[in-house]
Amino acid sequence: MNKRILMVVTNGQSMSNGHLAGIWLSEFTEPYEELTSKGYEITIVSPNGGESQIDPNSLAGEGIPSKWQNLADLLKETSPIDSVKASDFAGIFLPGGHGAMFDLPNNEHLHKLLRDFAESDKSIGAVCHGPAGLVGAKLSNGEPLVAGKTITAFTDAEEYEVKLEKEMPFLLESKLRELGATLVVRSNWEDHVETDGKLITGQNPQSSISVAKEFLKTLD
Repeated sequence: MNKRILMVVTNGQSMSNGHLAGIWLSEFTEPYEELTSKGYEITIVSPNGGESQIDPNSLAGEGIPSKWQNLADLLKETSPIDSVKASDFAGIFLPGGHGAMFDLPNNEHLHKLLRDFAESDKSIGAVCHGPAGLVGAKLSNGEPLVAGKTITAFTDAEEYEVKLEKEMPFLLESKLRELGATLVVRSNWEDHVETDGKLITGQNPQSSISVAKEFLKTLD
């Protein structure tokens, strides 16, 4: 049985307000812990390779929790996404953080990976802004990967609550609906996961553990 999982993280970038849009730490560490606890080996890649910058807002002003320091260190030197191929992995997982909105939607190699995973009936997981990576992905027939799929993602209401709607290149919930996905959303910050076949999505940081657990079920 293939016990390798590919995890795709953002490199992060500054927003026009001067703040860093990076990876949301718990959306990386909590799924990482869930997956490795079941014996899976994680390969971490990013669009450019190198550092995946951590969103300071995900640290609650207290710095990296000591329990996650070793995992945070893994984000300092990721492999470039074009160095991997889907056939080597059992599934792919996309953590969120606002940085994912900038460098995942237009990454052609990520699109190819996602198409290969989907058309090989392999598991695809994404949480919060991670589904931004699904935005540009298309199947071989040209249809959006998310078309006709029941999913969830960081909601427009949540984006407005954190007052970053004007900093984003698009609103994720609205964009996924435009692509033909059926978006199911819950109250802001509610733990919420949707599973459609082997496509598993979570709404927000509060959903990170739940989406990882559901993702694991599709790997068995």
